Amino acid sequence: MTPELKQRLDTLVQENKIVVFMKGSKLMPQCGFSNTAVQILNSFGAPYQTVDVLEDSEIRQGIKEYSNWPTIPQVYINGEFVGGSDILVELYQKGELQEILEVALAS
Repeated sequence: MTPELKQRLDTLVQENKIVVFMKGSKLMPQCGFSNTAVQILNSFGAPYQTVDVLEDSEIRQGIKEYSNWPTIPQVYINGEFVGGSDILVELYQKGELQEILEVALAS
């Protein structure tokens, strides 16, 4: 990964309380897993940003290396990598995601 790409990713992750690297956008998810992540976050009404990896192949590959996670979507909350849609579903079902989001948005 180039230093420039790492800096771009650092900036995206640090400047947004909640950011989802996904296929498509929150208004038009382009895969089922990305849609699942969007639906879960929408259910809390939390403000979040999305980065469409389909529009930038450098970010699409780089984010996998950045997080050491092979799949998309990838969710970051408060600068920390949380996981993909499967992890989001698990946290949601356990009732843990709401607390994570509340802490992030209060900080």
